[in-house]
Amino acid sequence: MAANSLKIDARRRQILELLERDGRVSVAQLSQLFGTTPVTIRSDLDALEENGYLERIQGGAIRKLRIQPQLPAGSRLLEKRAIAAAAAARIHDGDTLFLNSGTTTREVALALRQHRGLNIVTNSVSVASELSGIPTFRVILLGGELNTQYLFTCGGDAQEQLQKYQADYAILSLDGVSVEHGITTYHADEAIIDRLMVERAHRTLIVADHTKMGHAGFSLICPLQQVHTLITDDACDPAVAEAIRATPVQIVLAESPAADE
Repeated sequence: MAANSLKIDARRRQILELLERDGRVSVAQLSQLFGTTPVTIRSDLDALEENGYLERIQGGAIRKLRIQPQLPAGSRLLEKRAIAAAAAARIHDGDTLFLNSGTTTREVALALRQHRGLNIVTNSVSVASELSGIPTFRVILLGGELNTQYLFTCGGDAQEQLQKYQADYAILSLDGVSVEHGITTYHADEAIIDRLMVERAHRTLIVADHTKMGHAGFSLICPLQQVHTLITDDACDPAVAEAIRATPVQIVLAESPAADE
């Protein structure tokens, strides 16, 4: 396959991951993120709509409500579920947890349903929705400004509310893990919330698939050394894993099951 085709496929997979996480994307946002023209992004969205993965709206696209089409190869859902299971196995009944937004933390939220008596503080509308119906859970959705594009809360009110709480674990999904550049995200507004979660938790547990390893996002959350445990999947670059093992951070490689096909 031509290199250009591979680039297009990779970009469209990332667009689908953003939709899975946030429910909505805009042409302007994607054009800036990928450094390409709005015309190219519109072409990507049109192609994905034709294949049934999303619904086009003015200026962007939304995830199809109540419809979860099979994502193309490379969406890493199996890896994220393996990571989530490994994270949930480290949690004890009665723990207090901070969870941020992201597709991987959503999978963690689903895996946490096996526990009882958890206290969950989150800025993710999706995580709060998934866990609010568990009878033994107490779920607190941070107030403040709602980012309707990414479905997380942020801003001064959310920060002030978060300052009231402490947690056993902060479980964070993010966009980059690097020994040199630390823990990073593309979203500056959420980086502040994530940073506070790290500061106010006894331990920080990072959940990130192998594509985030060795990369850096736009906004720094914290240095890698502030993390207690990093859980990624077993496709992680061995050189990156070895570099992390040379730090105080415990790295766990979750074994993802093979796909059925």
